[in-house]
Amino acid sequence: MSWFQKKTIPTPSPAESEPVITERAEESKLERDACYRHLSEVMDTPADRGVVLKVYIENFKRLNQVFGYDYCENLLSQILAYLKEKTGKPVYHYIGVEYIMILDQYSQGQASDLAEEIAEQFDHAWKVNGTDCLCSVQMGMCSYPGHAATPDELLKCLDLAVLRAEEGGPNQAIMFDSTLQKQLLRRHTIALYLKTAIEKEEIEVRYRPTLNMETGKFSRAEFYMRIFIKGLGLIGASEVLPIAEDSGQIRSLEYFALDKVGQCIAKLTEAGKEFDSIALPISSILFLQEDFLDEVRRVIDTYQIPKGKLAIEIQESALTTAYLNINIMLQELSDMGVELVLNEFGSGYSGVATILELPVNTLKLERLFVWQLETNPKSRCVIEGLIHIAKDLDLNIIAEGVETENQVNILTNAGCDYQQGFYYSPTLEQDTLLKVIDNTFADSISLLNEEKEKMTRA
Repeated sequence: MSWFQKKTIPTPSPAESEPVITERAEESKLERDACYRHLSEVMDTPADRGVVLKVYIENFKRLNQVFGYDYCENLLSQILAYLKEKTGKPVYHYIGVEYIMILDQYSQGQASDLAEEIAEQFDHAWKVNGTDCLCSVQMGMCSYPGHAATPDELLKCLDLAVLRAEEGGPNQAIMFDSTLQKQLLRRHTIALYLKTAIEKEEIEVRYRPTLNMETGKFSRAEFYMRIFIKGLGLIGASEVLPIAEDSGQIRSLEYFALDKVGQCIAKLTEAGKEFDSIALPISSILFLQEDFLDEVRRVIDTYQIPKGKLAIEIQESALTTAYLNINIMLQELSDMGVELVLNEFGSGYSGVATILELPVNTLKLERLFVWQLETNPKSRCVIEGLIHIAKDLDLNIIAEGVETENQVNILTNAGCDYQQGFYYSPTLEQDTLLKVIDNTFADSISLLNEEKEKMTRA
């Protein structure tokens, strides 16, 4: 079976599948409870010391799609047997494809050596039913006693270590240390601040304007938020949003943002401004919220938003999870008159065939390609090809992260419809955006330069 063929798995009847799902959920809960009890025991015993190792199997959903359920169950059995034999310890199936091992009496050096051997094993193919399969892992480690006082704290340390391991590529292992401890405290501080930031109106709302290359006017904008925390300084959305997701605050934060975008569109409309849309980037978690569509309808009705003026922007990577649900909700949003923008176009998370199935209006180029125009001549060919694909599909195309004249020239010559970045404008407060939207770059240059100076002084 090739990598490009999907294995068809018979769908069991509800009567067959429900007991299996219930049984597996119960088994998973029992293992988590056992793991938690074991962690509590070793952490409550002053003489005990060791290292906890967490193994996360990457790209497993893709393997399931390609090879099928039975194949992947066999693969997991092999991996589990290997980990048990290699460590000589109980291996707890924690959540999804995460496994935890408590390496009592291990030093950090011994645990790191063990993780390196496990990583080497995953550099080789696993053979299931005569078919080779490559899958990768990320590993996080945390010693005890030390960084964490409770099992919950230790599990958070492991999560952060795994996240840092992912940044290094496949089959990496990271030991939680004082540097990660500072990062964890920073994340905790930001999460606590967010709990009251909306009520106290301490979230700074800004917008990134986008230039329409055909008219020479700013006709779009994208919502952006940041917060200021004493001792930490300004915290941008790229750091705030993942923390809001992890701490369960993304819903309230995104709905706050949605309301602000509705207000902005209403003010632009009242001012008689001609513009395409104002976009709100959203977390894929919102597609799991039962009231998400209702909230969008409420904002559209409350602010009397004309069709096409509100845009919802999603990451292309979101399509790798809960694709069917997302596709259905995107269709409903489209029926409501919401423009749909797909970010990270060209990142490889989904193919062109996937885009053909979605009611998307606009594509945003992966900003890495734009940045590489300065250092890698081959990126120009990629950019031109992606723009050509978008135009053939009759979709708008936006380039973000534009910072140099060279990038502007290449993108413009390639026929990019819209461009956004510091070359044109920094993020702006709403009142300043009202002055810029529907005006040309040339007419706005003086005001935008003032805004750039403010940012460099901040």
